[in-house]
Amino acid sequence: MGIKVAKFGGSSVADALQIEKIKNITKNDEDIKYVIVSAPGKRYSDDSKVTDLLYLCKTHIEHKIPYEQIFQVIYDRFMAVEADLGVDVDIKGELKSIKSEIEDGASVDFIASRGEYLNAKIIAAYLGFDFIDARDIIKFNEKGRLMEDLTNETIAKVLGQHERAVIPGFYGEKLEAGTVKTFSRGGSDITGALIAKAVDADVYENWTDVSGFLMADPRIVDDPKPIKKISYMELRELAYMGASVLHEDAIYPAKAADIPINIRNTNRPEDPGTMITSQPDTDGGHIISGIAGKKDFTVIGIYKSHLANEKGFIRKLAGIIEDHDMTIEHLPTGIDTMSVVIDNKMLNGKLDELVDEFDSQLKPDSMEVFENMALIATVGAGMASRKGTSAMLFTALAQAGVNIRMIDQGSSEMNIIVGVENQDFEKSIKAIYRAFIN
Repeated sequence: MGIKVAKFGGSSVADALQIEKIKNITKNDEDIKYVIVSAPGKRYSDDSKVTDLLYLCKTHIEHKIPYEQIFQVIYDRFMAVEADLGVDVDIKGELKSIKSEIEDGASVDFIASRGEYLNAKIIAAYLGFDFIDARDIIKFNEKGRLMEDLTNETIAKVLGQHERAVIPGFYGEKLEAGTVKTFSRGGSDITGALIAKAVDADVYENWTDVSGFLMADPRIVDDPKPIKKISYMELRELAYMGASVLHEDAIYPAKAADIPINIRNTNRPEDPGTMITSQPDTDGGHIISGIAGKKDFTVIGIYKSHLANEKGFIRKLAGIIEDHDMTIEHLPTGIDTMSVVIDNKMLNGKLDELVDEFDSQLKPDSMEVFENMALIATVGAGMASRKGTSAMLFTALAQAGVNIRMIDQGSSEMNIIVGVENQDFEKSIKAIYRAFIN
């Protein structure tokens, strides 16, 4: 028998019907010892997340706009869940206290955290688990930074006294002030990973409304294959290129402790989901693990004779970009050429000004600008050891009639990034998928 930590996201705890599924999951798996829950999410497409409603309450109060109608929606929702599940944890009293705190000027962090707090109280009672307030185990310093060592020690000490428990995600306590401090949005993933690390869990299960990750965006590729196993490094590459994955910071506590993360579907608990581990999948049968990309970049191609022999060129280029408060996405280079890739949101209308600076300070022989570009990353740890991988990718794009404007491959040889025109984005992903996935 091992220890599993299970985090259930907003869609998994949206209402009583979803919470009933959690009871079945925990009942059928005695290894699940600690459950972390989010605030109730959307029950249907036009619904509101409880956390968004709580933020809205605070905004209304700050602007002296009546907020009672919004709070009533929150009140009715929690009261209905308590009644539907047949538990009695005095949610009415809790809501009354929260409303009083709001009117007395409670912080936005306190208000935003109450969705997780109330949900955890109800779910703990329904599952028959102990309730542990995240304030008692997740600690921040006076600057709002997570105190990792103290948090790890506190979690291990407190949870060691409870056989099974439910903990609200998303927040903790600022130690000096004794006040609530939240993580960024999606921070319940971090709470779960911190707890998994502290209790030395065998697996950290992250339950959501999808059966793991897919090898490509299903809005672009019809019925893409699921990713059964992926390494932390591969996941990081896909996440950077826009794939919708875990809260980025949630990966690191689990990775540091070498704890596998299993993405599961609350609505389809029989599905194995995606397992995230330290080591890549060498038996999966596919050269690549996934394809992801983003649109709207600009590539500035610079040509200068003997560029490789010019000292300080890259430093000067980077300095110009820094002076304009921008960052470089990629910097592919050749002997006499260099391409600078910048997100269009960063450029924000400053392209001509930036090009003029390059021209005056770097004195290139020529420059070429490609606007409205998309970047596509083909990711897979198996790519480095397979001959002809690049040829397969480039042949697939050529046969699809796609003009490649930029090529960049990381030193790990785990990914190949190509730059194509925005209009070729979807076509390129489909072509790459067809080439590698039979």
